[in-house]
Amino acid sequence: MDFENKIKELQINLPEAKPPVGSYVATKIVGNLLYISGQISISGNGELIKGKVGKDLSVDDGYKAAERCGLSIISQAKVACNGDLSKIKSCVKLTGFVNSTDNFTEQPKVINGASDLIASVFGEAGMHTRAAVSTNSLPLGVSVEVDAIFELN
Repeated sequence: MDFENKIKELQINLPEAKPPVGSYVATKIVGNLLYISGQISISGNGELIKGKVGKDLSVDDGYKAAERCGLSIISQAKVACNGDLSKIKSCVKLTGFVNSTDNFTEQPKVINGASDLIASVFGEAGMHTRAAVSTNSLPLGVSVEVDAIFELN
């Protein structure tokens, strides 16, 4: 599957890959694995998607925030692969963190936003293992953060 053509077919506009804001790297290749640091929820116009899911945001809002994290993951992967997404063999794992209320239990539905996006772009190679974790706070007050591990050819 040609991942670049799939992105065009789905009419996806990838955001610019953002540099890290702390003492870490955005991506790291170890052997044939590409690790992508947590990508936070940033809207299409560059604003942080903030708030607690279950209070300030609905499950659908959280899904869309997670989808934005997935777009940033693909952007980071593309940079790490020197612009060539064909170097990706498969998505191994996503870990999603949801800034949610104490009684919120729909984290998997929120993180499906990132999972569905990765699967739609990478097809069978996008099928991954996953964790969907609740947290009481995330950096800068964002609602969702997702990190990823990819296998490279």
